[in-house]
Amino acid sequence: MKVVHIIEALGGGVYTYFNDLSAYFGEDEIKNCIDTTIIYSGNRKEIDRDKIKSDFSSNINLLEINMLRNFSPLKDLKSVIQLTKALKKINPDVIHLHSSKAGVLGRIAYFFLFKKKKLYYSPHGYSFLRTDISKPIRKIYWLIEKITQALFGGVTIACGDTEFEIAKKIGNSKLVRNGVDIRSIRQNFVENKNDKLTVGILGRITYQKNPILFNEIALNFPDFNFVWIGDGELNSLLTAPNIKITGWFFDRKHILKELNNLDVYLQTSLWEGLPIAVLEAMVLEKPVIATNVIGNKDIVIHNETGFLFDEISELEPYFQILSKSENRNLFAKKAFERCSELFDKNKNFEELIYIYKS
Repeated sequence: MKVVHIIEALGGGVYTYFNDLSAYFGEDEIKNCIDTTIIYSGNRKEIDRDKIKSDFSSNINLLEINMLRNFSPLKDLKSVIQLTKALKKINPDVIHLHSSKAGVLGRIAYFFLFKKKKLYYSPHGYSFLRTDISKPIRKIYWLIEKITQALFGGVTIACGDTEFEIAKKIGNSKLVRNGVDIRSIRQNFVENKNDKLTVGILGRITYQKNPILFNEIALNFPDFNFVWIGDGELNSLLTAPNIKITGWFFDRKHILKELNNLDVYLQTSLWEGLPIAVLEAMVLEKPVIATNVIGNKDIVIHNETGFLFDEISELEPYFQILSKSENRNLFAKKAFERCSELFDKNKNFEELIYIYKS
């Protein structure tokens, strides 16, 4: 079986997802049954495009095709032409599209093949859930999702439970939750003893991750240390004196070491698909305090693996509880157990193979 994955948004948690996917489908046992090709665009700032080939398994095929996140008629047309040529050459049995932009470009390219293939689409967070765009634009994005599904068909594979509920209203859908490489991440786990409670987040400093809220929380809790693992165009919004911005690390072990140094993981995002960084934090036994939005609420069980919140005013009792190491340990063990049960990438990729073969 030949499977082609097409992804435009190769950055952040999606990069980790594809890194894990390449490792899993590059294993000899799987490789003998499924030949995997990843068609990607390397435009995202937070990735080192020169490292992609060394990070991903040599047993899968990599092909770079330029795709832009924003709408650009001429460049989008060029992307569709290149995708169509690549798909005709590969002649896959399965085409799996990832992210909204690849979902549109890939479906159009699929149409021009004039051959029936199994077609799947994973939004990894629908674009019409973004809050950095106007309601009319969000409505247009929703219509695009609805129309492309109706015109070109295919099955949506949602990465989280709430995304699955939304996907079912648009068309034929299945659920395969995002997962992480638990065994690999656990190799970086060591118990840490910080002088002050250390609270942090991992990701690009963008509007979606809500650095304004992160900064406001840091100002409200001056006795704690706050860490933003990463960097981004909105780093100037992080002005609180107790915030440290680490900058980008392109070595995954260094990233996980920084993540392990936290006592509490704070997810301030405005919207999500199913955030990989939160899962990684849970594997490293970090209780999670997260905004009560799609994606976050599919992972965190309130008052068991961490806390969900809508307003800053809710946070003080949560931080009081997690300031005590014995309480953190209780939440941390529950977080790790939940991740092992539902978000193990090996189990979830097995589900993906079952869908491809069905």
